[in-house]
Amino acid sequence: MKDLQTLLFGKKDILGLDIGSKHIKVVQLKERKGVYRLERLGISTLQPELIVDGSILDSAQVVAAIKELISNSDIKAKDVALSVSGHSSVIIKRVSLPQMTENELEDQIRFEAEQYIPFDIEDVSLDFQILGPAEEENMMDVLIVAVKKDKINEYVMVAKEAGLNPVIVDVDAFALENMYELNYEGREGKNVALVNIGASMININILKDGISVFTRDSSVGGHLLTEALQKEFTISYANAEKLKQQEPVEGVSPDDSISVLNSAFEDIITEIARSFDYFRDTTNYENIDDIILSGGVALTKHFAKSLSERVGINVNIVEPFKNIEVPETFDKEYLEKMSPIVSVAVGLAMRRVGDK
Repeated sequence: MKDLQTLLFGKKDILGLDIGSKHIKVVQLKERKGVYRLERLGISTLQPELIVDGSILDSAQVVAAIKELISNSDIKAKDVALSVSGHSSVIIKRVSLPQMTENELEDQIRFEAEQYIPFDIEDVSLDFQILGPAEEENMMDVLIVAVKKDKINEYVMVAKEAGLNPVIVDVDAFALENMYELNYEGREGKNVALVNIGASMININILKDGISVFTRDSSVGGHLLTEALQKEFTISYANAEKLKQQEPVEGVSPDDSISVLNSAFEDIITEIARSFDYFRDTTNYENIDDIILSGGVALTKHFAKSLSERVGINVNIVEPFKNIEVPETFDKEYLEKMSPIVSVAVGLAMRRVGDK
């Protein structure tokens, strides 16, 4: 039975906190009868090397950055949803199992998962979702998710030390899926690839008829572009970041950077193309019909065009607030510019305690 507070006021709103290696993003949504309204939003930039390949190397500075962001965004809420990613710490497997109830699977999930998870089962937190009947008779498709406990603890601890109360830990790829479901109409019979490219990670989630059929994380990201500019022009990290966003720096014009960036794009696009090839190989060569691109690299001029040309698929920049009410008090121009960066945080802000 629902608790009294839930019956009277609906499910409690939760803060979406996305801790990336370059940016920390926070989003608070108000939900009433299925309609979402933007309440709070904040983005802060971290110093380089505080988080590398998803591992927090300097928790004190990350905690300080979260505290400052929460304060500057005038956020009072304490309950937060976090997310993690990483090919070495997050395993997502779609498997076929004999049909059973959710309660029966709850009892058996550890045994079933051991066959697919390359880690000690004691070292991971497990979850699952029954997707529906499988093609084979009396079987069902199930999504099994395993995340290393030390990865979860790492992120939970910095949130707690920043004075927040982590109530949900999700996976980046599924937070993107939440955001997509709210803002985009389902496309029957179509495969849509959600591609999120941050500073040091690519998250790919391919949806068929709105259901996740393939996920993959890769330790490649926008830092490759920054490093290429630093090396080519012998400039600082800060100046390379400016140049990446087509801002002039002393001695180098944005036009000078285009050929360097185009060359650096290739490493990121090759990684995405490799994932798409693997998806096709494992699904009888199904096509991908559209790409929804998010993450900081989506802000880099010409990248979306280069990706589309290279993989031969239409690319659209994500619109995470497409179906969300945005009050006039928000700077619409800033919101539109920074939207790709907050897509995961929007998906997290939609979560509620008790959701499956």
